[in-house]
Amino acid sequence: MGENFPTLATWLLFPVTSSMNSMTGYGRGSAGLGAHTVTAQVNSVNRRGLDLSVDLPAAWESLESAAAETVRRFVTRGKVHVVIEADGGAGTADWDDAAVADTLARLKALAATQGVAFHPTTELLWQIARAEGGDARLPEPAHAWPAIEKALLAALRGLAAMRAKEGETLLIDFLGRLEKLRGEVDAIAARGTQVAGSYREQLHQRLRAAGLELDVNDERVLKEVALFADRSDITEEVTRLRSHLGQLAELLRGEGEVGRKAEFILQEIGREIHTLGSKANDLAISQRVIEFKNEHERVREQIANVE
Repeated sequence: MGENFPTLATWLLFPVTSSMNSMTGYGRGSAGLGAHTVTAQVNSVNRRGLDLSVDLPAAWESLESAAAETVRRFVTRGKVHVVIEADGGAGTADWDDAAVADTLARLKALAATQGVAFHPTTELLWQIARAEGGDARLPEPAHAWPAIEKALLAALRGLAAMRAKEGETLLIDFLGRLEKLRGEVDAIAARGTQVAGSYREQLHQRLRAAGLELDVNDERVLKEVALFADRSDITEEVTRLRSHLGQLAELLRGEGEVGRKAEFILQEIGREIHTLGSKANDLAISQRVIEFKNEHERVREQIANVE
């Protein structure tokens, strides 16, 4: 594979800093805001790009952009959902009874004009109360933002910690799988040097079986063996596979974004092993290629969990 490629044992003995993060995580934070308590919850799951949604009370909807920008400081990839809420404060009713009654009367009148039976439920009353009173009593966005930001940052730090912890587990898994891939490439390369000689021997056996006794140095035999050796030469593919695996190892132990770059390298590795398998024309190599492809697919599926 190359003397600079780190083995799993080397990684475990001499750990390095890695920026690998999982895309799955959860965080929660809260902050005081006068008589209110602001709560922020952030959860994320796998997604190819960044798919961000932010839910805020209606009175604070103007802060959605600021909240989103704060999230982007922590997250670059994944489906991320943020929910920011505020309690009623002071333990008292957080709505205006008159406003709720007025809205209920208007709904009843609208139902009558449409010929629809109107039977309000406790759930409807609660929804009206929340809409009419709760948000109206919340502080203005500019005044509320420091508390919202504090709660959101606490939630994002929790999310980041969970994603980093799972990222460490993924890293160890990747290192083991990369070592297996390296072993398969080494075995394929070793076998590749024997393919032409094996073919020459098989050719002589077939000629003898057919009753044709040709000298091993017969020009026709040598030409046939040379053509076969040229068609089945996998030196370039092996070299590129080793290079790609080395690049992937360096990416895993480096800083910065991992997921998208790793997906590209894995795509190139897939192309090379497919070409190698098509050219090899050898049963032993074909079996190794199958093992390589199986392990490569496991790595490809797992990298979809990485930011």
